[in-house]
Amino acid sequence: MIYLRLFYEFFKVGLFSVGGGMATIPFLQDISERLNWFTTSELSDMIAVSESTPGPIGVNMATFAGYKTAFSIFHNQFAGILGGIVATLGLIAPAIVVIMLVAKALKKFSDNKYVKGAMYGLRAVSMALIAYAGLGVMKITLININAFSKSGNLTDLFVFKTIILAILIFVLQKIFKKIHPIVFIIASAGVGIVFNFS
Repeated sequence: MIYLRLFYEFFKVGLFSVGGGMATIPFLQDISERLNWFTTSELSDMIAVSESTPGPIGVNMATFAGYKTAFSIFHNQFAGILGGIVATLGLIAPAIVVIMLVAKALKKFSDNKYVKGAMYGLRAVSMALIAYAGLGVMKITLININAFSKSGNLTDLFVFKTIILAILIFVLQKIFKKIHPIVFIIASAGVGIVFNFS
């Protein structure tokens, strides 16, 4: 039954996450809150792994989430792999169907003013979803609400190590524009290990 639920939940994510991989993050946050398949901390790990590995972020996140969910229920590696496959198929199935339908329709109606208007509207939606996802990642990564609620100390609200690393990487990317982003990803992972980020 969990496999059907995985397929169904990720089918919805694939159907409504207009704008690509980052647009899946709000939907994954919703799954985390509703179904408790993974925590927000595990979601931030999924984002980090998905951004750091080859392939589309949405597909990587679906695979990771499906594997993690099925493995935690059945405590079996094969079950986890099957969960990853099912979640991934659920995520990509709507895209395959929609792309085939849209490709046919766009050939006929590409100059139609309503079709053009709909495309511009979808751009705005995808931008909003990606911005929301970015703010969600910042909240998970740069702010520690649990530590703040326990101590009440404002300095405990912010994760200063992570904020400094984010600013440093941002500045270095602006200065060294010709360096490939993978170098910054590997360097960030190294810094996280050396300075015990958690």
